[in-house]
Amino acid sequence: MARVLVTGVSGYVGQHVAAELLRRGFEVVGTVRSLDKSEQTRVSIGRVASVDKLSFAVADLLADSGWAEAMAGCQFVMHVASPFILAEPRDENVLIRPAVEGTQRVLLAAKEAGVRRVILTSSVVAMTSGLPNGTYGPEAWSDMSVNIGAYAKSKTLAEMAAWEIVKDASVELVAINAGFILGPPIGDARDGQSVAMISDLLAGKMPMIPDVAMGMVDVRDVARLHADALEVEGAAGKRFIAASEQPVEMGHVAMVLREAGYKKVPSRRAPNLAIKFMSLFDREAKGMLPQLGKKIAYDVKSTYDVLGWQPTRLETTLVEMATSLTR
Repeated sequence: MARVLVTGVSGYVGQHVAAELLRRGFEVVGTVRSLDKSEQTRVSIGRVASVDKLSFAVADLLADSGWAEAMAGCQFVMHVASPFILAEPRDENVLIRPAVEGTQRVLLAAKEAGVRRVILTSSVVAMTSGLPNGTYGPEAWSDMSVNIGAYAKSKTLAEMAAWEIVKDASVELVAINAGFILGPPIGDARDGQSVAMISDLLAGKMPMIPDVAMGMVDVRDVARLHADALEVEGAAGKRFIAASEQPVEMGHVAMVLREAGYKKVPSRRAPNLAIKFMSLFDREAKGMLPQLGKKIAYDVKSTYDVLGWQPTRLETTLVEMATSLTR
């Protein structure tokens, strides 16, 4: 079976992607910044998949060393690693540099190594940030002429860089543009922003619910779509949206959790004016500003038709995530 390099294998999404590939019989090489994380990652993934074909390589998104060695013998690359922080950083390059330079580094190394196809974990924020409310498909790109926040800018620039690199190259590229990723983490991989947000909701640390609605997706669906994009011949050169067709309000998320018995989850909604005031001194509130009041829907027909996606019910995702986080 083919060998696949998975960047960011120790993370929330990376562990699920690696586990899905291992279950399908692929050999997986996971990149970590330090081998200190490798044993815990092996143990975690081993709870849901055989790890006989899992190995690790040291490589950093901001350094050239290690990438050629990591990709040796790999036919495919899953570039999952990219920083995601809801809080708006003081310097946007804290997010932009590793996202853009890391993507360029991985794509150029894949090109040099003769990799057949790269699957890029992108985001819907690379498609619809800064655009008016409406329905958008895979052809949409975010408007960076307005303030869309550092994270959205980092994902947009990183994906643009990826498509530019493969424009005249033999290596194929597929982008999976995921919505807000939810679902149970594997083991202790709790680095996902959604994991922190849902944990705070469950613990009653979020006193009110912001007026935010997003396309949402189960992390296990994201992993399956990555593996499908690797195997489906007709996926090459395309962007696939992995998000609910209609935006899901955070109020609905809170309601589902409360009805599942998590009584500390708040029911009160935060006025937008309060979030804007908080943004003056709270970087997480500031990071939320571009999403306030937005209602973006998605055309996911190609994800259904080409990759055969059957989305997990959001209620199932949320309850299983909550169960996992409160064990």
